[in-house]
Amino acid sequence: MTETYEGLTQLGQAARPADRPEDAVLERVPAPAQGLDYVVRFTAPEFTSLCPMTGQPDFAHIVIDYIPGEWLVESKSLKLFLTSFRNHGAFHEGCTMMIAGRLTDLLAPRWLRIGAYWYPRGGIPIDVFWQSAAPPAGVFLPDQGVPTYRGRG
Repeated sequence: MTETYEGLTQLGQAARPADRPEDAVLERVPAPAQGLDYVVRFTAPEFTSLCPMTGQPDFAHIVIDYIPGEWLVESKSLKLFLTSFRNHGAFHEGCTMMIAGRLTDLLAPRWLRIGAYWYPRGGIPIDVFWQSAAPPAGVFLPDQGVPTYRGRG
């Protein structure tokens, strides 16, 4: 492993998700093209958490887009962080904003947005969107590609 990746505790190691997202370790690596605006996208189409009231599972398709500053999130640590929500009870908005907050705190990205497309609970889908600011001018920013829930109609 090169010096760039020294100190990573999960990449290349056997690692299990934390029991709680608050305990999950998110790691970062230096961005290779600092000073350039490019978008990094992570898609988690099988995100799960628990309803804090009933304990029933909730499911979402989450898309995270960001423009790095000095750092990239290390993808295995992100996967383990997202998996740590499986036994976490929180409303959709809380899960979405916790993910956005942890990534923003870790990376200090030039720009970040999250789209959380939650499957219906009680017959009503809840989608949660957040971005840190307007994206920089001229950056290629594709649509997140997740249609809103339509049901069978």
